[in-house]
Amino acid sequence: MNNEQKLLVQKTFEMVAPIADVAAGLFYGRLFEVDPSLKPLFRGDMKDQGKKLMSTLKVAVQALDRLDALIPTVQALGRRHLAYGVRDDHYDTVGAALLWTLEKGLGEAFTPEVKEAWATVYGILAKVMKDAANEVAPLSLRTPLSRRGSAHRLPAVKRPSYRPPMGRPSMPPGSRMPASIQALYGGASSQSAPSSKSGASPSTRLPRISNPPTIS
Repeated sequence: MNNEQKLLVQKTFEMVAPIADVAAGLFYGRLFEVDPSLKPLFRGDMKDQGKKLMSTLKVAVQALDRLDALIPTVQALGRRHLAYGVRDDHYDTVGAALLWTLEKGLGEAFTPEVKEAWATVYGILAKVMKDAANEVAPLSLRTPLSRRGSAHRLPAVKRPSYRPPMGRPSMPPGSRMPASIQALYGGASSQSAPSSKSGASPSTRLPRISNPPTIS
C-alpha cells in the first residue's frame, strides 16, 4: 500500500460517508445474496449493524497514515469476529461485497485505480484480522499461513549451509549395530553393547550350534 492508494481510499470514502446508511444497506444485501449462510451470524438490528460497519470503516480509513497504531485495534476485531463464527473464507466474501458496494455508491468515480487501492487496503486489514483469529483459534479451525494471503508475511528463515554432526543412534538392549553403520561412528570398536537387566556381562554370547536339529 503506497501513499497514493491511501489518499484514494480516504478521498473516496469521504464521498460515500454522506450516504452511509444506503451504503450499509447495499453492502449487507449483497453479502447475504452472495452467501446466505452468513445471515445467521448477524442477530441484532441490521440498521445498528450498518452504523457500526460504517463507523469501523471510518476509523480504519482515517488511521491509514498511522497503520502501526491501527494494527492492535484490527487484531482485536479479528479475535472478536472469531467468537461470532467468522471464518477465513468469509473475509473474501466480505471483500467482494465491499468492492461491489463502492462501485454502486461511487459510480464513475470508482476507477480501476480506486478499486485496486481499496482491494489492497482491505487485503492488508483482512490479513491482520485472520492472523489474529488464527492465533487464538482451536487447532481444528486454524488456516495454514499459505492460505491467508501474502500481506505482512515474515521472510523465510535461511537454513544453515553446514551439516551438524549426527549423534549415535540408540539400539535395543542386546542388539548389535550393523558394520555399515558402525563405520559412520568410528568403527566397531566405538560401539559398546549395553548391559542387560539380568546383570549378564556385555561380552556374554550364546554358543553357536554347529549342527542345528532339523524339524521333520
